[in-house]
Amino acid sequence: MISAFFTDANTGWVAGHNGTILHTTNGGVSFVDDETTQPTEFTLEQNYPNPFNPTTTFRYSIPTQSKVVIKVFDVLGNEIVTLLNEEKQIGNYAADFDASSLSSGVYFYQLKAGNYIETKKMILMK
Repeated sequence: MISAFFTDANTGWVAGHNGTILHTTNGGVSFVDDETTQPTEFTLEQNYPNPFNPTTTFRYSIPTQSKVVIKVFDVLGNEIVTLLNEEKQIGNYAADFDASSLSSGVYFYQLKAGNYIETKKMILMK
């Protein structure tokens, strides 16, 4: 299976056969060895796919060992679910979200790790 994930027009990753990972930050492509790439800053990427039905993935990076909390909220700010609440080592991670029991609409997901907090919007379309 081949899959691609882009955060904007120039930055993205493509996973190919036999675990090959290609990465671009300028529209070109270079090989990335994901196991040795260590993050230098906290990041929360846009969920993929977005809009989604019924599952999506959140990718995030942790540059220092931290307690990580990922929550999903509805448009009114009500907490829908806590996807993750645990200590994580330095690294790049992904969390999956299954919204099959939810109605179509706008939702928000939030990453808290150390002093870092970021919230992003996603759209569930059934």
